[in-house]
Amino acid sequence: MYRNKMFTALIGSLVLLPSLYAEKTAEDLITPKTRIAIEKGLKHLASRQLSRGRDKGAFAGSGYAGSVGIAGLAGLAFMGDGNTPGIGRYGKHVEDATGFILRNTNTSGYIAKAGNEVGNMYCHGFALLFLTQAAGMTLHKDIDEKVKTCINMLVNTQNDAGGWRYRPAKSDADLSVTVCQIMALRAARDAGFHVPDPTRNKCIEYVRNSNSKNGSFSYTLGRGGGSFPLTGAGVVSLYSANIYDDPMIDKGLEFLKLNRTGARSHYYYYGNYYATQAFWHRGGKEWDEWYAHIRDTLIAKQGGDGSWGSSYGTEFATSMALIMLQIPQDHTPVFAR
Repeated sequence: MYRNKMFTALIGSLVLLPSLYAEKTAEDLITPKTRIAIEKGLKHLASRQLSRGRDKGAFAGSGYAGSVGIAGLAGLAFMGDGNTPGIGRYGKHVEDATGFILRNTNTSGYIAKAGNEVGNMYCHGFALLFLTQAAGMTLHKDIDEKVKTCINMLVNTQNDAGGWRYRPAKSDADLSVTVCQIMALRAARDAGFHVPDPTRNKCIEYVRNSNSKNGSFSYTLGRGGGSFPLTGAGVVSLYSANIYDDPMIDKGLEFLKLNRTGARSHYYYYGNYYATQAFWHRGGKEWDEWYAHIRDTLIAKQGGDGSWGSSYGTEFATSMALIMLQIPQDHTPVFAR
């Protein structure tokens, strides 16, 4: 009788334990159909890169053609398939993108193509994010010094609230531009570059102050309710600061799940780029469900030529889509868990 009671109590306690969930592997998530979509996308993206002339390494076409930001995102898309500067099937494309960005990094540390400096801090952030990953993988002798100069520029232009705006100067700030710089600084720090703790701490403070009661993150401080794209960006920023156990993250992820069909098409790729990273860091069942949703949606959106389209151009959308699809492969350090 006593043993029977013990057995019953043991079974009852086990029922109260959370069920164990085995997260799916990259081989499970990246189906043969997904692999084909990735291959087609990479081939199309490679065809859009300029191979000669002053803008060698840039990406020509629609939207923001010739942008240092697009070169950075495209370079990250190639890296996501295991290519590094000069090594791999698309190693030459990564190397050329590196050279283009370095040629357009000026002495102040601002990465901007001549004549396209205004409102370009988005592009600076994406370009620097790429350069931090290329550092140590390329024969470019000046890449480390240029990355350090870029970091110093961000340190010196961060405003008192902890953010950045469209220009490389201390002024107002918004979360969208700020997150681009946060990701670049986090990647730089992970790559061994020095990023001052006060700068990092002010970044975290800015993100926290952008949080709203419903779990979303807002565009500017004091604005109130936020949006799908900025909530993904806010959650990723916290994860990037090695913050994993926080009510803001839990509520932010719930907001993303509830509003994923409401993501405005104009910011579709930008928003899902961050949301997908947010769930990747979350892991488990939530990640598996999110990836399956975004994977199938992206494959359905892909054009016959392998591209994805948006109002910001096919090179932008294709790069973003490829980065999302390739995240389970875990090839690029900045997107790693």
